[in-house]
Amino acid sequence: MDRLRVAQHVEIRRYRSEDAGAALAVFLDAVTVTAAADYSPEQISAWARPQQRNSHAWNREMSDRNSYVALVDGAVTGFSDVTATGHIHMMFVSSRHARRGVASALLGRMETEAWTTGATALSADASITARPFFEHHGFVVVAEQVPAPAGVPMTNFHMVKDIHEPRGQG
Repeated sequence: MDRLRVAQHVEIRRYRSEDAGAALAVFLDAVTVTAAADYSPEQISAWARPQQRNSHAWNREMSDRNSYVALVDGAVTGFSDVTATGHIHMMFVSSRHARRGVASALLGRMETEAWTTGATALSADASITARPFFEHHGFVVVAEQVPAPAGVPMTNFHMVKDIHEPRGQG
């Protein structure tokens, strides 16, 4: 049942400051629940750092990037961002909405945004958990990396995908 894809209506819109608390909750859920299958408790703790995060700081970070949120039934269920050069800094979906098209909808919007700024490729530093999703959408691993948030080493993958004019845009 957990591998079943359930279609649902996903609305993507620009991030707003009032989304900070919900987006932070999505991040913490995605890291502590979804990614927990692929990382140790020590790695999850170093990555999530819930005691060091607050909505005000989160809003500042999200507002400084070209961020978008995914809404299902009016509730924030995921978020992402993309730079003018096509780098996706973050893409997270709540565990309750995983495998239901939310991340795919976000990625489609990030690709369109990157294309409109002149980017010819997307890149992301994907977790072990996110790697299959990105591969399914045409990304390839360029390098395995071992960042150390809070001094705790954890594996991720620098991935890239060439992009072309999005459908319906030309």
